[in-house]
Amino acid sequence: MSENTSNTNTNNNATSNTSNSSNTNSTTSIAAAGAVSSCNGVGPSTAMMNGHIGTHFTSKNNFENYSGSKDTYLSIPQFYAGRSVFITGGTGFMGKVLVEKLLRSCPDIKNIYLLIRPKRGHEVSQRLNELLEAPLFEKLRREKPKDLSKVIPISGDITSEELGISESDQALLCRNVSIVFHSAATVKFDEKLKLSVTINMLGTKRLVELCHRMMSLDALIHVSTAYCNCDRTEVSEVIYAPPYNPDDIISLVNWLPEDTLDKLTPSLIGDRPNTYTFTKALAEHMLLKEAGNLPVAIVRPSIVTASLNEPFAGWIDNLNGPTGLLSAMAKGIFRTIVCEENCIADVVPVDIVINLMITAAWRTASHKTDNLLIYNCCTGQRHPITWGKFVNYAVDHVRKHPLEGCAWYPGGSLRNSPTINAVNAFVVHYIPAYILDVMARLVGKKPIFVKIQNKIAKAVECLNYFATHEWQFKDDNVCALLQTLSPKDRDNFVFDVTTINWEKYMERYVLGFREFLFKQKPQSLPGSRKKMMRLYYIDLLTKVFMVICTWRFLMSRSKRLNAVWSSFLQNILRFVRLLPFL
Repeated sequence: MSENTSNTNTNNNATSNTSNSSNTNSTTSIAAAGAVSSCNGVGPSTAMMNGHIGTHFTSKNNFENYSGSKDTYLSIPQFYAGRSVFITGGTGFMGKVLVEKLLRSCPDIKNIYLLIRPKRGHEVSQRLNELLEAPLFEKLRREKPKDLSKVIPISGDITSEELGISESDQALLCRNVSIVFHSAATVKFDEKLKLSVTINMLGTKRLVELCHRMMSLDALIHVSTAYCNCDRTEVSEVIYAPPYNPDDIISLVNWLPEDTLDKLTPSLIGDRPNTYTFTKALAEHMLLKEAGNLPVAIVRPSIVTASLNEPFAGWIDNLNGPTGLLSAMAKGIFRTIVCEENCIADVVPVDIVINLMITAAWRTASHKTDNLLIYNCCTGQRHPITWGKFVNYAVDHVRKHPLEGCAWYPGGSLRNSPTINAVNAFVVHYIPAYILDVMARLVGKKPIFVKIQNKIAKAVECLNYFATHEWQFKDDNVCALLQTLSPKDRDNFVFDVTTINWEKYMERYVLGFREFLFKQKPQSLPGSRKKMMRLYYIDLLTKVFMVICTWRFLMSRSKRLNAVWSSFLQNILRFVRLLPFL
């Protein structure tokens, strides 16, 4: 299918099926058709959410299993051959992996247009060069350096009218682009509502307006989040009616002063923990309304973490989510958190998400339907890991592959009680931080450890909700999509989460943030392991010393305890004396 293939109009009448979205108690949801019961079979099903039946699109056989016929099957690389792609959020964590994967696995792709925001002192061309110099693109620079010229920067800003794109660049995109990936978003959980609405909602609306003008658009893939419906414990691949009309929220944000809006934010977001999940939920419903006849699909990843395999195992470039806390734990400066150890840690490697996005675009474009399909890209249903195992694997591997410059021997405790955790955090986080800062001042250095602990505490506060709750993210559409792929495409675009070996993945994850975030080479591991062994003995001696001090303190304060201890020792001595006669 060439880039100039005309777009087949599809009639999306889903908006008429929704109830009044301003009704906060609405139980209506818009179901994506084609849900299946298991990975082994494909068939229609009715989505049930908490006893309420979602409005179901009329469709038959949305997914057909791969038949093995090479004559009728268009592979994913063949599909992208000669096409041009437009990506928002291309300079972010997921966007970089998407660009690299398209260039490497779809070698005949024509162009990749990246929306890049100019920064002070850095033009978009300079920012693109910096992007392509990243370690992520090392293999392409070595094997296919000319392919990097296919990446073309488009100057713009997701927060500006018409995305800040010039008229000439808009015309260029409208003429040439046939696939759009929209991954631009603010992922800060504590973002102010005004900016979150501007990026996550208005940015999406402006992109859709541009897509309506594209002459050959065959697929628009919107990246949402599995947690946009975190006010429910079971989340199907449907769009649920939002708590408010998205247009009303946009008007409210534009009308109210920001300080007033900040005061109203907690009551507006309701049961959701932050503005990110709130605005992402509204953005989905707004997309459904604004898309009209556009061929759209939504991909909802859960917690996106380091790569599983591609372009190499363990690649990560940010401290967002659990990565920041694991890094602090690896340094020995973070040791306790409120977390339900038996809850599922729904983390998903970034390359799994990207492969699904690329495949979803292929499916959306090559099988025109009236349906807006949603794909929950998660691991909890098919191949779960608990927070307890996640943390235990991480602790084992940061001890096996230690960072340089560790402050203390790494360890971690998951606690159910916020009160006990707060006391423990003060003892193991803040007391050592104050001591180290005092020592830093004495030698003329800048005190930093209390500030670091304050930053960690803020990050923990944002993640507590997700570490103490559990969801069932239904992924039937993802499973059905997998069945439509040829064996070769399944191998090249892996998104089957059952292939993950969690223990090996966590080892690669630790080695990844050691190399790519802390810039520490594998050659430094022997020296780091020697220091880790010293820290182990220091930690052990410290614990023994603390136990002795605590015991002596208790003994000095309690005569009864002293008597019990003396009696215990006397019995031990008697037993030892009797051993030769036994």
